[in-house]
Amino acid sequence: MKTTQVVVIGLGRFGTTVATTLYQMGHDVLAIDKDSNKVQELAGQVTYAVAADATDEDALRELGIEKFEYAVVAIGSNTEASIMVSVLLKSLEITNVVARSVSKLQGQTLERINVDKVVYPETDMGTKLAHDLFLPGIEQYMELTSTYGISKIKVPPRLVNQSLKNSGFGNLRDRYGVTLIAIQRGEDIIINPDENQNLVSNDTLIIAGPDEKISDVVRPTNISAD
Repeated sequence: MKTTQVVVIGLGRFGTTVATTLYQMGHDVLAIDKDSNKVQELAGQVTYAVAADATDEDALRELGIEKFEYAVVAIGSNTEASIMVSVLLKSLEITNVVARSVSKLQGQTLERINVDKVVYPETDMGTKLAHDLFLPGIEQYMELTSTYGISKIKVPPRLVNQSLKNSGFGNLRDRYGVTLIAIQRGEDIIINPDENQNLVSNDTLIIAGPDEKISDVVRPTNISAD
């Protein structure tokens, strides 16, 4: 998986989960919070942890935030700070700004300032967000351990009518170190499918394995016929 620079601002439960999960996935993570105690607790669990006021543009520039590809604004109940930080990040031309919202109104406001993705912690777990950001080929992810999970992968249209073997999905354990558990086909589940099983439109593959191995499977250059 490509290593990406990510800044996570706000180290409550949600922000901490996002930051540590992304770090475990192999990304460079800068974690920021005004509370130095929260920053100290995260030492060694991310690439860098810094106590700073993210509403201060000068402080962000000193940290080189404009060089980051992704920013996650995980500030909790302080709606004003969340919106202000999001505006600053957009003005610094961060390519992808993701912001947490605790209400529909806040979410609508964040969308109006062109935040790239708004998440609601009541429904979007921190681990799920981390995987959604960097495993875009995955429809759904369920964490089993901090580095191992089960993923649902939609079969690309170009592989429809091909067998598992010819599509490259027939020997996932040998090629990538992951296991194809089943094929979901509408309301039906085909457990432990044979490699000669043909794929049909709207099939979903259910795959288990380490996060970094699953990311290899969903990489566009890898999901192709042999």
